[in-house]
Amino acid sequence: MPSLTVPQTPRYVPALPTKEKLQYADLAIIDLSKAATAEGRAELAVELREALTSHGFCYIINHGYTQTQNERMFDIADIPMSGVPEDEKRAYTGDSKKTGIFQGYKLIQYWHIDAGVRDQHEHYNCTLMALSLELPEDTFVKLHDFDAPGVSYQEEEVQTKNVWMKGHTDFGSITLLWSQPVAALQIQTKEGWRWVKHIENALLMNIGDSMEFLTGGFYKATIHRVVQPPIDQRGYTRLSMIYFSFLNDDVKLVPLMDSPVLQRVGVKRKCEDDVAPTMKAWRVARISAYGASDLQKGTEPGIEEEVLNGIVVKHYN
Repeated sequence: MPSLTVPQTPRYVPALPTKEKLQYADLAIIDLSKAATAEGRAELAVELREALTSHGFCYIINHGYTQTQNERMFDIADIPMSGVPEDEKRAYTGDSKKTGIFQGYKLIQYWHIDAGVRDQHEHYNCTLMALSLELPEDTFVKLHDFDAPGVSYQEEEVQTKNVWMKGHTDFGSITLLWSQPVAALQIQTKEGWRWVKHIENALLMNIGDSMEFLTGGFYKATIHRVVQPPIDQRGYTRLSMIYFSFLNDDVKLVPLMDSPVLQRVGVKRKCEDDVAPTMKAWRVARISAYGASDLQKGTEPGIEEEVLNGIVVKHYN
């Protein structure tokens, strides 16, 4: 019988925001309270298009979750990380290298980062976008089966020497990250690597490979990395709540040429349409290879490459 009361959970106490003077990325803030009207959605679509063609990252505020709800989600997210014995976690160990799915518990040091150093992560693993391309509002909703069983991710990161995750792109359509105070996320901008600032009860959104495929490069998957926090935040656990959104498995990753925007600006295909991968093929290839495959030095300094489904994937070390 369902309970009428909310189960008690231990309180997760986050770190205080850093006092270090960091170089932050100047990211747009998308206010979803404007989305209630057609006029507001049209205004937001323009703002979102500007955000995704400049940085590919933006904040979302007034998204419907209260600060109290946000805090409880972090309380719950911390339970499987800090409140479950190691041997019990291991009973749910997944093997993404073989399955191509981030599902189950990932052991620390499962991924290879660089120079023999392995990762210190463990995890359990669109209307405005369409309007910004002048497509029908339900275009991307139809490409995502939100009723299908999904895969959820929670991430706890423990201090390593410096880079926790080298520069990479996500491979889904969009990623939502709940803003949290431990500074570690950086994005690559024209001016170089810039930190992402914490905004209380905001979501961070960025696009991934599949959206870059669908927009013919108009929206570029954002290169980002996770590094060691500032001195005044070291020693604190960085707990992340992330929602990775994927297109339906059978969606072919080719440009949506019905978009008047793409017709005007043109597209840059990563491959010919007849050999373009499906979402499932790209997802399995990226997950199976991440942290496991041998990367080759690229033509640009500090960049390593691998070829997946005939397409070059770059890692920024």
